[in-house]
Amino acid sequence: MLMKKLSEYLFLWTLGGILYYSFELLFRGFSHWSMFLLGGLCFLFFWLQGHWVKWSDPMWIQVIRCTIFITACEFTTGIVVNKWFQWAVWDYSDQPFQLFGQICLPFAVIFSGLCAIGIPISGNLMHWLFREEKPNYHIL
Repeated sequence: MLMKKLSEYLFLWTLGGILYYSFELLFRGFSHWSMFLLGGLCFLFFWLQGHWVKWSDPMWIQVIRCTIFITACEFTTGIVVNKWFQWAVWDYSDQPFQLFGQICLPFAVIFSGLCAIGIPISGNLMHWLFREEKPNYHIL
């Protein structure tokens, strides 16, 4: 049972990392290995949060929950990689409604769209590949 869960988590983390790293390459032209780790963690959370509540929450609540999680993780990661280590992975200082250049409202909105796509992808993949509970998505 432990090995099954570990393989599920590693699968989601790796897939999420690959997807987010590729997303950045496509839209920014470059990425950083820390974004692979962060993207993987967020994709894993997409599935975990739904699994924890047996997919009973409406999709809009799941999207808000995941957007808050992503934004908090991005802020924490940004403080570490951009401020402490000074790796200059990103800087939102020129964006509206930003905090220390690490998070901003426009990108939180973009991330909410990625959540709306990633939540059903992660849930359905876990059902199809690992025989986890079939997600039951509903809007309200």
